Amino acid sequence: MTIQRDGNRTTLIAEGRIDTYTAPQFAAEIEKALPGTTDLTLDFSALQYISSSGLRAVMLAAKVMARQGEMRMVGVNEDVYEILETTGFVGMMDVEMAK
Repeated sequence: MTIQRDGNRTTLIAEGRIDTYTAPQFAAEIEKALPGTTDLTLDFSALQYISSSGLRAVMLAAKVMARQGEMRMVGVNEDVYEILETTGFVGMMDVEMAK
């Protein structure tokens, strides 16, 4: 997981799998990224899978960002997109599939 900052714009780059074991670290990284951020991008270009534990962290970030700015997910592959679509995330936030 990598965090890139440019003023109030933050990009969090997730890699591999976000599952029961890695979701706590993912949630902690998101929590660290939120203060002072008004534009949050979750870059899922290198993400292969996200579990319900990871989705919980995304939802908590979305709630914070609804108050302080904008949030989007980019680079989402078909498998992760299907998970996001099935759980209703696609309808709730900006999700961009990988090109």
